[in-house]
Amino acid sequence: MTTQERLDPYTLEIIKNALTAIGDEMFNVLQRVSMSPIIYEALDYSVGITDRHGDLIAQGNGTTVFLGMIDSLVRDILKKFPGPDGIRPGDVFLSNDPYEGGGTHLSDVALAKPVFADGELIAFTVNKAHWVDVGGKAPGSFTTDAREIYQEGLQLPTVKVIAGGQPNQAVLDILRANIRLPEDSMGDFWAGVAANNVGEQRLLALCAKYGRVQVQQAMRELLDYGERMTLAEFGRLPKGEFFAEDWIDDDGIRTEPLRVCVKLTITDDSFTADFSGSAPQAFGPINNSRTGLVSAVRTIFKALTNPQIPANGGCFRALNVVCPDETIFTARRPAPVSTYWETMLYAEDLIWKALAEHVPDRLPAGHLLSVCAIILSGTHPVTGDPTILVTPLVGGWGALQDRDGQNGQFSVADGETYNIPVEIIEARYGVHVEQYALHDEEGGEGRHRGGKGVVFDVRIEGDSAEFTGSFGRNRFPPWGAAGGRAGSRNYIRLLHGGRSDGTPETYGKATQLRLEKGDVVRMVTATGGGWGPAAERDEALLQQDLRDGYITPEQYRRHYRPGNGQV
Repeated sequence: MTTQERLDPYTLEIIKNALTAIGDEMFNVLQRVSMSPIIYEALDYSVGITDRHGDLIAQGNGTTVFLGMIDSLVRDILKKFPGPDGIRPGDVFLSNDPYEGGGTHLSDVALAKPVFADGELIAFTVNKAHWVDVGGKAPGSFTTDAREIYQEGLQLPTVKVIAGGQPNQAVLDILRANIRLPEDSMGDFWAGVAANNVGEQRLLALCAKYGRVQVQQAMRELLDYGERMTLAEFGRLPKGEFFAEDWIDDDGIRTEPLRVCVKLTITDDSFTADFSGSAPQAFGPINNSRTGLVSAVRTIFKALTNPQIPANGGCFRALNVVCPDETIFTARRPAPVSTYWETMLYAEDLIWKALAEHVPDRLPAGHLLSVCAIILSGTHPVTGDPTILVTPLVGGWGALQDRDGQNGQFSVADGETYNIPVEIIEARYGVHVEQYALHDEEGGEGRHRGGKGVVFDVRIEGDSAEFTGSFGRNRFPPWGAAGGRAGSRNYIRLLHGGRSDGTPETYGKATQLRLEKGDVVRMVTATGGGWGPAAERDEALLQQDLRDGYITPEQYRRHYRPGNGQV
């Protein structure tokens, strides 16, 4: 078959679905084989397949923010290892470089394997997962006060960790020597190798059944299909220029807020997001890489166009991302980046904010935004083993034009991720979860109210522990839409001895807080923004909110029925 011939639609559909299924199987393998709860419970990882040029063909998402990073990694491999001897069968490449190779922060480690059929490179299988620790100055490797990337862990600048099927033991020894929990993280490494191997085997089986040339042709046609299906949705998008701005709380080092902004230009066949004018590269670790910026914009662009079809590189051909170098969205080495999500997610949220009232059938008001990620490290009080709990938290999503927001959902960054179950947290990390519940704090009032955030209390059972957390939108809460009120804030509160009647310490960002036995860390996530004026909320819904505990009588009188003394 020549490259100009098109596959018949039946074969194309079969191969398309097979490629998607390969991504799903890779995803399941990594979940089943990994050693760390952040992977096998929370699903903080993603897998994918690219063609030989690095164009994304299929992706199995856990974490949606990796949507622009798999193909970027492969392109970095192709650039760094050129020629016939640069990439060979049995090779495996390893990277966590935030500035090259599709990086985010050092804790997100990617593995890629080239796939050869009939002696020719046809694809790469890739996965990217959060490792519990990669060294650095603090357990868990991310902090809120790093001033340069060297404090954040071991940098792996796209290295060949397995060559021709033979592990590079020197690289593996360096990895093991720099990781606080080597058994867990090295187990996750080999789980990633296994997932890529399964992807390779399934691709080769597909080539054996349909022929290498046909499979490669199907990949090209899939990219064109993704482009056509995406452009077909442009008719539902508003046309013209749209603008939004917002403020990031601080960078973790300095207290000044940082302005970020976007100008969107939407035509019949292009979507341009220009972030010029946003704050310069920051001193603290909230910096984001250009790859992270592209990935963030891809995520919201996919939601606006056709989220139903599997993502591939063709879906993003109409998308243009503009931003000068060395901004908070496009930091350069050696800027610290360990809490990059606090900035990356503003890129999504700005586009969301600019368009929410123009496409209210697709976009709600503002949500918790921050991943609200925590690290709790210490010694297990029973086993004496060192422990590092890393987990994101859920919070409230904004209301839509026709219904209330969702309660207790993960940030848009996390996609298909899950809670680590309380039972596993208590058993594996030796702490006691005192409560995990929806809260009734003010915020998000509207004709339709924002979804509720949560309160999560953890009591320290061992002699001591350290806590790190980054809760963005601590000073600037989720925005309301069409007259709805802003949501509530994300924050951390330390209750010494578990007592709330003293003077609790409250934080938006905290690094290595020293905790003693009996101390309680209270983590509170935001309620989403409301939609429409609060006075227009139906009385029957308000009475149901009161019965359910979503609002208090005082909130009812203050925000919904001012001047009405009755509840």
